[in-house]
Amino acid sequence: MDEVTLKITKDEALVLFDFFSRFSNEDKLSIQDQAEERALWNLTCVFEKQLAEPFDKNWLQIIEDARNRLRDE
Repeated sequence: MDEVTLKITKDEALVLFDFFSRFSNEDKLSIQDQAEERALWNLTCVFEKQLAEPFDKNWLQIIEDARNRLRDE
């Protein structure tokens, strides 16, 4: 499996950990603080720098294949 290494700040990691933990516990995604929104935007920028696939003409097939591989069996 290919791996991607992402670098984020400690503050981003803390805020995102809290955000994702809340989702894990409540099964609901909701922004409770503007810092969560900023951290998500920053994370998207990090992904944009690491991934070429979202800009590929076959993006829909690429993301469908990735979802299929990632799902629980």
